[in-house]
Amino acid sequence: MTDGPTGADGPANPAPRRRGRPSRAADTTGPDARTRILEAARTEFAERGYDKTSIRGIAKAAGVDSALVHHYFGTKDEVFAAAIELSFEPALAIPAILGSGTDGLAERLARYFIAVWENPASRVPLLAVMRSALTHEAAAKVLRGFVLRRLLERIAQTLDVPDATFRAELAASHMIGIAMLRYVIRAEPLASAPPEQIIEMVAPTLQRYLTES
Repeated sequence: MTDGPTGADGPANPAPRRRGRPSRAADTTGPDARTRILEAARTEFAERGYDKTSIRGIAKAAGVDSALVHHYFGTKDEVFAAAIELSFEPALAIPAILGSGTDGLAERLARYFIAVWENPASRVPLLAVMRSALTHEAAAKVLRGFVLRRLLERIAQTLDVPDATFRAELAASHMIGIAMLRYVIRAEPLASAPPEQIIEMVAPTLQRYLTES
């Protein structure tokens, strides 16, 4: 005696699928699933922009179930933030920028920031971030939160200067403005200027923002 009607391919009324993290079968062979999701997210955001990118689309590009994306990152905003972090790597950058003290701090910061943008692998998704932030508040919020809170404000607070948040905002406005004009709008002569020339011109202003009383 069977438990219910069956067809040629098995039970006609299979048990409902459970919600939550997918089974290990969803993790196909190859790189770590989380890494694949992040790489797929960077590509999707770069090609489609923030508004047209979906969790389902990221999951499909990564070859995983949508539930696995939610498991690792939660919302689209959180995937977006993680994709930005993948480009900037703040955990590695901040100790290197701080170095042994305030001498040369701004030059290290400017060099790091320009290097991220000059690298084609990180520049493409960052271009999508910048363009999306101009038209979508959710994308702008993620960009502000990362560049300001996760990077520049942490640097300013480590230096124990007054008005750390304000100083960080000034530095962020300067650096994001350069990125917008050089890489998004491609305004000349800034777009064609050698990176070293930009670093040399910008570093003294950033140093004043972040370290002078």
